[in-house]
Amino acid sequence: MEQRQHIKQFAWLSIGTAVLTIALKAAAYAFTGSVGLLSDAMESGVNLATAVLSLIVLSIAVRPPDADHPYGHGKAEYFSSGVEGALILIAAVTISVTAVRSLITPEPLEQLGLGLGISVVAALCNLFTARILYRAGSAFDSITRKASSHHLMTDVYTSGGVVLA
Repeated sequence: MEQRQHIKQFAWLSIGTAVLTIALKAAAYAFTGSVGLLSDAMESGVNLATAVLSLIVLSIAVRPPDADHPYGHGKAEYFSSGVEGALILIAAVTISVTAVRSLITPEPLEQLGLGLGISVVAALCNLFTARILYRAGSAFDSITRKASSHHLMTDVYTSGGVVLA
C-alpha cells in the first residue's frame, strides 16, 4: 500500500508538466498564429485532464479493502487508463479536423522559428516526464503511470509532426 501512496507523487509530476506545456504551447501559438500549434496546446489540455483524473483514481486505488471491495480498490487504475485512451482519441480527431481546416484555408504564420523552438522545448519536457512515468509504472506495477507515459509519448510525436509540418 505504501508503494501506491508513493506512486501518487508521479501524478503531481504529470500535472506540473501539463501546466508547463500548456503555457509553452499557448505562447508558441500566440507568437505564430499557427493552428497546428493551437491544436498541440489543446492536446496538452487533455494531458492535464488525464493527469488530474489519474491523481483521483490513484487516491481511490490506495484505499484498503472493505466489505464491497475485499481485494482492494487497485482495479480503479484500469478505469483511468481507459478514459485516457478515449481522451487521446477525441484529441486526435479534433486535431485532425483543425488541421484539415487549416489546409483548406491557410493563413500566413509569424515568428515561426520562435514558436517552433518553444514547441520543441515543450516536447522535450513531455519526453523527460514520459520516461520518468514509464520507469515508475514499471517499478510500481502501475497501469495508470504506464498509460500516462504512453499518452505523453503520443504528445511528443504529435508535437514533432507539428514542428516538421
